[in-house]
Amino acid sequence: MRSQTADDLPSEATTVRMRRARRTIQPRRTGVTTMSDLERDPDTGAARSEGDADDRTDRAVEDAVLEVEDLEKRFGGIVAVDGASFAVERGSITGLIGPNGAGKSTTFNCIAGVHRPDSGRVAFDGEEITGDEPHQVANRGLVRTFQIARELPEMTVLENMMLAPKGQRGESLWRSVLPYFRDEVLDQERELRERAWETLEFFEIDHLAEEYAKNLSGGQRKLLELARALQTDPEMLMLDEPMAGVNPTLEKKLLEHIHQLREQGYSFLIVEHDMDVIMNNCERVIVMHQGAVLDRGSPAEIKANEQVIEAYLGGEV
Repeated sequence: MRSQTADDLPSEATTVRMRRARRTIQPRRTGVTTMSDLERDPDTGAARSEGDADDRTDRAVEDAVLEVEDLEKRFGGIVAVDGASFAVERGSITGLIGPNGAGKSTTFNCIAGVHRPDSGRVAFDGEEITGDEPHQVANRGLVRTFQIARELPEMTVLENMMLAPKGQRGESLWRSVLPYFRDEVLDQERELRERAWETLEFFEIDHLAEEYAKNLSGGQRKLLELARALQTDPEMLMLDEPMAGVNPTLEKKLLEHIHQLREQGYSFLIVEHDMDVIMNNCERVIVMHQGAVLDRGSPAEIKANEQVIEAYLGGEV
């Protein structure tokens, strides 16, 4: 994997436009949709906001932010992903489920640029990203988290947050040492610090700002990883088992934040083995089995599919 260069980063003007286009995260806002505001649609069983007349789960994807077509990935004689095709609707929470070995993580890695697919196509926000490097995918606004949080343990929570934003002037050696340009670096660092504090307040972990990341609990690390991902100004987030190892209290808090962010316009693709999390929070569900997409649809449609029940769910859900 080659090193990231200045040419890979958006220009300062582009970064400003991206930041203005994204609605600012409001810490601990009131009047936003949370888990207590959600109800189940009587026809589809999908989670939706009160008063929302738009039935997202019972129609085809019309405005896809992510499109995967005929994706294949082999490791020697093993077919990990076998012609998978699906789309994620802009502004939605979409679940990706399947038994162990179904190809979910490999699909994630092919989308995010960790693995180069052997064939097929991946498009994000209308532009092809097939085979792009991970940093190139992230710079386009498609950011992922990991099942095991990958914080920088010897840095504080605040330092982890400030490291994430793109296009930092302090990454240039000469800007960091020359007097006039050093002032610009310091000004930007103050702005980044303010943004980091706002995001930490939104996730209600600002009291941990000066704590070393290695001292956080599993749930707190998941909150930090999601908060840090937002510092990159993403359009969409792919979350790999975000509830794994998280206690029920922090799980509820994490889900509330995901719904709040969805209301602000973010899109989510979530891999998760907890069926209650998927069925109660996702508008659309994609099921993978043996590397291929077995079904896609609303939670109610997925639960009614006998093939899905036999292949994965193992019974009534």
